[in-house]
Amino acid sequence: MTLRPAAPRAAVFLDRDGTLIEDIGYLRHVRDLALFPWTVDAVRALNQSGLPVVVITNQSGVGRGILTEAVVEELHRHLSAVLEAGGARIDAYYYCPHHPDATVAAYKKRCDCRKPGRGMIDRASADLGLDPARSFVVGDKWLDVGAARAAGARGLLVRTGYGATEEEAPPADLKADMVADNLIEAVGWILRNHQVNLQSAICNHQ
Repeated sequence: MTLRPAAPRAAVFLDRDGTLIEDIGYLRHVRDLALFPWTVDAVRALNQSGLPVVVITNQSGVGRGILTEAVVEELHRHLSAVLEAGGARIDAYYYCPHHPDATVAAYKKRCDCRKPGRGMIDRASADLGLDPARSFVVGDKWLDVGAARAAGARGLLVRTGYGATEEEAPPADLKADMVADNLIEAVGWILRNHQVNLQSAICNHQ
């Protein structure tokens, strides 16, 4: 039996396509999965800091009948294997297969898990004992930042994937806590700010 920590922990929630790996559209084959050059180092740095790393990804291709949940899970197993070969680890994966316009009836619905909804963050927090208010969300789209806002976390936009294009057209009511060139730069900011938060918490309890 794995015991959860007594107090909820800060964590880092990472988008998948365009953030951890190159975005090629609907990813359906392991052979097409390509990590950015800095991905392993970035995830390993988070692991070494003690921050849980959770992937949250919209996978409407399942609802559209383009791929299956089994394919998504196979891709995640492969991604984990590649990361583990470099000494890095993803603690958990959560994905949303739904879409309001899905062609597969079982997935055709409006849900709270599709980003910018907070459902995947809430599920991970309940499963793993995480505190969204102390956590960070990193992605290449404003919907990732929107999910962070919905959950009370800090949201970072990376310029990889769709990020550079998204940065040019920010929503009027949404602002990222930080815009980074890529995941490794975002992780540096997270680790600096997480350390500040830890020091503040320690001081407040002395």
